[in-house]
Amino acid sequence: MIVLAIDTAGVDCSAAVYDGSARRLVGVATENIGRGHAEKLMATIDTALAEAGLDLSAIERVAVTVGPGSFTGIRVGVAAARGLALSLGIDAVGIPTLEAIADAAEKDGQPFLVAMDAKRGEVYLQQFQADGTPEGEACIASVEAFARSASGLRVIGSAAALLSDPAALTETDRFPIGVVARLGAVAKAAGKPKPLYLRGPDAKPQAGFAVLRA
Repeated sequence: MIVLAIDTAGVDCSAAVYDGSARRLVGVATENIGRGHAEKLMATIDTALAEAGLDLSAIERVAVTVGPGSFTGIRVGVAAARGLALSLGIDAVGIPTLEAIADAAEKDGQPFLVAMDAKRGEVYLQQFQADGTPEGEACIASVEAFARSASGLRVIGSAAALLSDPAALTETDRFPIGVVARLGAVAKAAGKPKPLYLRGPDAKPQAGFAVLRA
């Protein structure tokens, strides 16, 4: 199976082409851009395809990071993945960012916690078994609640720094596109991928300002 993987959930705009039969990446393109994923994504996909020496028609599945992460970035990636899958008549699968971090982490035979700094005194977190299998659902919690959850567990991800200093400046979490591609090749297709938003959008309609319509 040839998989096209997309990641726009964080600061990177990444795409990769993965040969599931050979279990290897055949094309990769990634750029740390922070913002502006909508303008960069299609060119990034074209670059990955060109490196692989393949046309878009060769893609048999699309995998995309679905969050948690950047609200706008996730929306861009998921929309692109769904559109490509629809036009090609293939499956699209969503890969949670916390699971991508967990899969890439070094395993030491013990359960662990993946925790991303969600800013505003909150943390995205999820516990995993020793082999990286998710244990429970991803959630958002206060830094204080996170510290309690982390007791006795190894913590992986940017929020680990908050355990010693809740006001620490944390590093940016990144989601290896090769891991996203590999997970996408074995993920079970279950309908259209949907964004995993653990926090509501910042922009909300103002109450009491409805416009009357004729």
